[in-house]
Amino acid sequence: MNNNTTTTPTTTTHPPNIREQHGAEVMRTLGIDPDGIVAGMAPLDERFGHTIVEYVFGEIVGRPELDLRTRQLATLAILTTLGGCEAQLELHLAATLRAGATRSEIVALLTHVSAYAGIPRVMNALNVAKRVLPPAADGPSTT
Repeated sequence: MNNNTTTTPTTTTHPPNIREQHGAEVMRTLGIDPDGIVAGMAPLDERFGHTIVEYVFGEIVGRPELDLRTRQLATLAILTTLGGCEAQLELHLAATLRAGATRSEIVALLTHVSAYAGIPRVMNALNVAKRVLPPAADGPSTT
């Protein structure tokens, strides 16, 4: 027996089911790359990225009861409230613009969250927003 034998992990691929296909479509609509999410998670957990695409976007975000704009505004409020989600905030700020929310609406939402989640968390979210959102047409907001 050869002691120099190396084994390589095997990966299992599966065709995407209808929920994963739907989730991928929703993500693309929002400008989020589903393949990038899957590939980014694969080195740690081969299935987790697929779960995000299939469950989060295919089952939850892709439901018909709320439009994507409303869902994305809610997502921003939740991520801001949680705190420590700056990478996800960056992704979802851009997605919220693509879903039809305006810069002004996003800033108003984040300001509103401060009354319930606190100033420090909103300041963190606004710092991410400064990098992602387009500049205001008439300069910085005074509110």
